[in-house]
Amino acid sequence: MRTDSSPGTLPAREHLPAGDAGTPVLDVVIPVYNEEKDLPPCVRRLHEHLARTFPYAFRITIADNASTDTTPLVAARLAAEIPEVGTVRLEQKGRGRALRTVWSASDAPVLAYMDVDLSTDLNALLPLVAPLISGHSDLAIGSRLARASRVVRGPKREFISRAYNLILRGSLQARFSDAQCGFKAIRRDVAQALLPLVEDTGWFFDTELLVLAERAGLRIHEVPVDWVDDPDSTVHIVRTATEDLKGVWRVGKALATGSLPLDRLARPFGDDPRDRELTGVPHGLARQLVGFCVVGGLSTLFYLVLYSAFRQAAGPQTANALALLVSAVANTAANRRLTFGVRGRGGAVRHQAQGLVVFGIGLALTSGSLAALNAAGDSAAHSTELAVLVAANLAATVLRFLLFRAWVFPDRAHTGPAPTAARPAPVPTAARPAPAPYAWPQATTHLHAAETTNATTQPRPACPHSTDPGDTR
Repeated sequence: MRTDSSPGTLPAREHLPAGDAGTPVLDVVIPVYNEEKDLPPCVRRLHEHLARTFPYAFRITIADNASTDTTPLVAARLAAEIPEVGTVRLEQKGRGRALRTVWSASDAPVLAYMDVDLSTDLNALLPLVAPLISGHSDLAIGSRLARASRVVRGPKREFISRAYNLILRGSLQARFSDAQCGFKAIRRDVAQALLPLVEDTGWFFDTELLVLAERAGLRIHEVPVDWVDDPDSTVHIVRTATEDLKGVWRVGKALATGSLPLDRLARPFGDDPRDRELTGVPHGLARQLVGFCVVGGLSTLFYLVLYSAFRQAAGPQTANALALLVSAVANTAANRRLTFGVRGRGGAVRHQAQGLVVFGIGLALTSGSLAALNAAGDSAAHSTELAVLVAANLAATVLRFLLFRAWVFPDRAHTGPAPTAARPAPVPTAARPAPAPYAWPQATTHLHAAETTNATTQPRPACPHSTDPGDTR
């Protein structure tokens, strides 16, 4: 995962100004590979729909993924025929590469893309981008799995889609419902911050972008869509599933190790209602208490399971020490990342060492409780041992939290007064300088791999993923 580039904290969301008539507010990208037949009706239908229903200026960009048929010539003719249409030519395949290239160069404040088959009903396009224009959301996706969606497709693709999204929920804790629908939009400022962190250049690009955005606390708006399967499309199940699983593993590993600077993508203080300061409550205390309680409850269950397992082969003191040691390491790691928001590997060993000191205090309390129980009677029932241990752990919890907060994970970043929740004063529309008009060249633009890297996007991975015209999941 890329870790050496992040443009910094995102500004507060604001409603996008209407702007000049010639300045596009929306740039819709259509990635294509050998689509000489489907491209003309798709572009004309989309252009007609936008001209009739979209209240802002727009642009349609055809992103040709190294097509080997006459797709580049067809795209050039469409660009010459329709003023709002432009075309970009890439010499390497990859849907993610095409979107990264066009989105990084576009001047439109809202960026979207859709598949060339137009399986999604275009009536969902305005609801898709409206929350981004208004400043309500950061990203928007079409969902075929929402209850209000109406979908017509075969059982094989239905199974693949639902199984994939279940994998994402189970492995990456994704909360969005449909990662694969080729109908998405993003604000340009968010894209500029997220794109340097996304590695994939193929089909997993969408999923990686959404997972990182969700983990960064950005708002994802979902739109139920009407979707009709393209009967001419095919899915290479084994290859697609393999590449997706590799991507899930790579992203999951990066998130688990905290190697991504997702905290730099946060909105400013006060933009999120959860960040508003509570009277008389120290900075972050409310959220830390909730996180600590959740982690503590799970750690206690984990500890009891371990104790019961170790008790089968050892005495109560040995089983308690082993179970508490293992659960303490897991508890420190979870609190470090989830409760106190410490990311990266820096200081991890020191935190675990300090956590072991806290573990020693808990061991003394629980071991002392067991010793007192054994002194009170010759043989206590296993249920009684568990009850005493639960009480001892609860007694140590308050002290553990205080030590974690004040000693192990002190909030060194918040040394001054808490920032206010006020947003920057909006600049009147008349005072804003009008953006310079921008349009893709009418002729096809050739972009080689070396030319796709700019100040926003870091160098690509050495082994890019490839796309296939049939992989229109």
